[in-house]
Amino acid sequence: MRTIEWNEGIVTTIDQTKLPHEEIILKIRTLNEMAEAIRNMRVRGAPLLGASAAYGLALTAFNSRVTSKEEFIKELKSSAQTLKATRPTAVNLFWALDRILKKIQALNKSFSETKQMVIQEAQKIADEDAKANRAIGKHGAELIDDGDIILTHCNAGALATVEYGTALGVIRAAWEQGKKIQVIATETRPLLQGARLTVYELKRDGIPVKLITDNMAGFIIQKKIINKVVVGADRIVQDAIINKIGTFSLAVIANEFGVPFYVAAPKSTFDLSKESKEIVIEERKREEVTHFGSQPVAVSGVEVYNPAFDITPYKYVSGIIHEDGVFFKKDFRTFRNYNSAR
Repeated sequence: MRTIEWNEGIVTTIDQTKLPHEEIILKIRTLNEMAEAIRNMRVRGAPLLGASAAYGLALTAFNSRVTSKEEFIKELKSSAQTLKATRPTAVNLFWALDRILKKIQALNKSFSETKQMVIQEAQKIADEDAKANRAIGKHGAELIDDGDIILTHCNAGALATVEYGTALGVIRAAWEQGKKIQVIATETRPLLQGARLTVYELKRDGIPVKLITDNMAGFIIQKKIINKVVVGADRIVQDAIINKIGTFSLAVIANEFGVPFYVAAPKSTFDLSKESKEIVIEERKREEVTHFGSQPVAVSGVEVYNPAFDITPYKYVSGIIHEDGVFFKKDFRTFRNYNSAR
């Protein structure tokens, strides 16, 4: 299924905060509505954030009432800043915005053609993501053996992308090849993307899945219940993978017990001009930890630390699955060359 679509000035996407109990379709008509949806995680997942941000600029173009190309470019830059302020860690959002801005400033086209190009480029970004995810699934499925039990963390499925998924794309492709696999999904505190979203996707597709709490994962790995770990990524930098909080712990434990740990992500997630120390790790509101939904579960007034992502050095990573193939440990030094293709 397509997670996000453009239809003549309206962006439709599922409200992920309502899943799995309600399937509510958002109809986003303005830049500010898109920014709100991103900020409050109605849309989420690094590749989907890239497409959503691109569509945010498309909404600006569609609704623009300025009368000159110069004013329009200024308006787009302002819209891009609004979108960039929503989520600081996942690089796909920044990549998509910068790609569109760079392209329109290099164009020698009329004002009306420039406006239309923004919409076309946003659609192209979405289409490319869908194609990349299928390719990631194909390459990653080669690493999956018949009978494997695979652990995954957070949600890196169709809901985190335009279509098909990255980590879940690998799992889907293996399943579609007839491999009799099973999945163990972590609940992924504090917002339960694994329990709410990953299990929802896998159950819908008929792929066998068991749900565990986050603090059970070490025991599962230690007991060799699983054969592989496959996760997504929000940013891939020179020295590490940045992904949902809890990823680092899984990688360390998997490495300790000889379980392959794979990361699946498109090249729009690669940001190899930077090291992990340069990246802002998003910290989210305290209520995500002190409450379970709307129900308080902690002592009132307690201090909270709530980082949304953590950093996994490459020494714990067995391979990175991308749309062009797989980087294994021996290939990690070639990352800089691959980044030039972004």
